Amino acid sequence: MSWKGEKAVRVIAGVAKGRMLKAVPGNQTRPTTDKVKEAIFSMIGPYFDGGAALDLFAGTGGLGLEAWSRGAEKVVFVDREQASIAVIRANVQAAGAEEASEIYRNDAERALKALAKRGIRFSYVFLDPPYRLKTMDAVMAELSRQDMLEDGAAIVVEHDAKHEYGELDGPFTLMRSAKYGDIAVSIYHFELEERPNRGETDA
Repeated sequence: MSWKGEKAVRVIAGVAKGRMLKAVPGNQTRPTTDKVKEAIFSMIGPYFDGGAALDLFAGTGGLGLEAWSRGAEKVVFVDREQASIAVIRANVQAAGAEEASEIYRNDAERALKALAKRGIRFSYVFLDPPYRLKTMDAVMAELSRQDMLEDGAAIVVEHDAKHEYGELDGPFTLMRSAKYGDIAVSIYHFELEERPNRGETDA
């Protein structure tokens, strides 16, 4: 997200600290401000020892790149808009993260199905969709159902401050919720109860 008139975004910390990132042209995509980004990573990190990250509504790719810069080993970026994909590719290159990145143009539902088939599990998930989408609880449930989360995974939901997700049923615990003007951030912890066998079918 960005405040009115603010376009420039950068990597705040880690190996790519200070690298300037392009913003998506127009007003449809709101890059996460440095202030909010710093708050997010101070709550879930601030630095990581490996692990894979998913930036599902990636926009500029700023959250995924920040995670990589701070130690995530691999990042998968997904966005449905071609303009965003072009910007993500440019930003990944600017940060020097090409070898650690996968970039896909797809909607969230199809992307999750494709990634689940590959058996990828994530330690960090960033969900920063358009504010009209208020279904990130369903996305989280699907991530759990498809066995796509590592035990202890952190899920960051950025949303309209007027909307509250609150506590969720199942293996997700709300660890922190904070508001920054008209932006809210809710951070969940995933605790694995029992790992299902991949490919298991009902008799």
